[in-house]
Amino acid sequence: MQDFAFYALGGREQMEKLEKQIKITDTTFRDAHQSLLATRMKIEDMLPIAEKMDSIGFHSMEVWGGATFDSCMRFLNEDPWERLRLLRKSIKKTKLQMLLRGQNLVGYRHYADDVVEEFIKKAISNGIDILRIFDALNDVRNMEKAMAVTKREGGHAQATISYTISSFHDMNYYMKLSQTLKDMGADSICIKDMAGLITPVMAYELVKNLKEKIQLPVQLHCHYTSGMAAMSYLKAAEAGVDVIDCAISTMANATSQPADETMVATFENTAYETGLNLEKLSEIAEYFKVIRCKYKQFDAADGTVDVNVLRYQIPGGMISNFISQLQQANALDKLPLVLEEVPRVRADFGYPPLVTPSSQIIGSQAALNILAGDRYKMVTNEVKNYMKGLYGQPPAPINEEVRKKIIGEEAPITGRPADYLPPQMEEAKKEIAFYAESEEDVLSYVLFPLVAKKFLEERLSSKTNVDYTLVGGDGSKSIIYPV
Repeated sequence: MQDFAFYALGGREQMEKLEKQIKITDTTFRDAHQSLLATRMKIEDMLPIAEKMDSIGFHSMEVWGGATFDSCMRFLNEDPWERLRLLRKSIKKTKLQMLLRGQNLVGYRHYADDVVEEFIKKAISNGIDILRIFDALNDVRNMEKAMAVTKREGGHAQATISYTISSFHDMNYYMKLSQTLKDMGADSICIKDMAGLITPVMAYELVKNLKEKIQLPVQLHCHYTSGMAAMSYLKAAEAGVDVIDCAISTMANATSQPADETMVATFENTAYETGLNLEKLSEIAEYFKVIRCKYKQFDAADGTVDVNVLRYQIPGGMISNFISQLQQANALDKLPLVLEEVPRVRADFGYPPLVTPSSQIIGSQAALNILAGDRYKMVTNEVKNYMKGLYGQPPAPINEEVRKKIIGEEAPITGRPADYLPPQMEEAKKEIAFYAESEEDVLSYVLFPLVAKKFLEERLSSKTNVDYTLVGGDGSKSIIYPV
C-alpha cells in the first residue's frame, strides 16, 4: 500500500493526485431507494433537490432503469418516461445513467430485437447518457444488441460483469468475459457486486487486472449488505478504479451502497481525492433524512449488515421475498431451510449470479422445494424456460438429471434466445392504439402489458372524464359516457 502522505500537495505529487482522482456515481434516485424503500420514492420528492445534486460534481447520477420503470406505473401512478424527462430538465450538468438488463431491458424476460432497438433509442433521446448493460447469466449474447444500439445512438455503453463466487468464477473467467465485452465495443467496464460479496483483496486484484490487461475505465458497484463495500472501494482505488457507486448517507449502507460522504472523507487529502464538497453533501443528506420518513412503511432496513449473504450469496431483496412467500404459506419457520436450499439450487442451475431475474427464479424454486418436501416436484414456468435455454447459457453446466426432471426429454435451445422471438412492436401498436399517445407508451405496454394498459387507461380516463371500452377485434372503440 502506497503512503498517502507522500501525495499531499504540490508539484509532481499534485499531478499524480489529479490523475488518480476517484469519481463518484450517486445512486440515490435509483438503486438506493430500490434497495431500501421498495422503489417507492416519488418524483415529487426528487425534483426539489435535483438541481442541488446536479451542482455537486458527481461523475453521473443513476436515476432510471432497474425496477424503477414498472414501479412508477404499478405503485406510484407515474409515467416512467415523464420522470426521466423531468429529471433531465432539472439535472443539466451531470450525466444521467440507467441500469439495463440486456435483452430483458427493464423487464423480467427477453424481448425481441425491435423492442430493444426502440427502447434504447427513446431512453437516450429522453435524456440517458450512460447505459449500464448487464445479463443475469453473464451471457454476452444477451448484451450484444443493447450495446450495439447504445453505441450507434451516441450513448456510453458500460458493459457489466455480474460478480459472484463459485468454483467456476475465477480470475480467468472474469478476464475472458471482460475481453469479450471490450471486443464488443464496451466504453467502460462495471463490476456489479449486487450481493456485497466482493472482498477488499478480490476488489484490488480484479480491478488491477482489468486496468492492466483490458485497459478500459473501470467502475465498481457494491452493496453494503455484508459490510465490506467501503473497504473494497478503498482497495479498488489503490488498484486504479476510476469510478465508485455511492448514495447520500441518509439513503446509504445496509442493502444500499456506501455513503457519498464516507468515501469523500476517506479519500480527502490523498492521491484519490474526489473533489466533492462535504458541506454541500450534508445539506442533501438532511433533505433525504426527512424524505425517508415519508416512506417508513416500506423501509425494511435496520442499518445493520447481514453476514448471511456470505454464506448463501443471497442479495438483501431476496430475504424479504422469502419472508413474504413463506408467510403466505404459513411456513415462516422454514426460512432457514430455504436459505440453505438456495446454494443447492444454484449449483443445479449452473451457478448463475443471483441478480434479476435469476435471483427470483432460483429463490422461488428453493422455496417450492422446501414447501413441497420434494425437490423439483413443483416448478415455475420461469424455471422450465430457464432449463429450455430461453434465458441464455449459464456460467457452468446445468445438472442434467435436474433438467430432465423438469423438462423431460425436450432438447434445450443452444442459440441466442432473442433469435427465437418474432418482432413485437407493430402488433403492440395496434393493440394499444386507443390509449397510446407516443412511442414511449407503446414501449411501456410491450414491456408490461397489464400494468401499462391499466396505467394508460386511467390516464385517459382522468383527461376525458369518461368511461370507455374497446369493442371489436379491429381495435375500433366505443366511448360510454357516465350517467
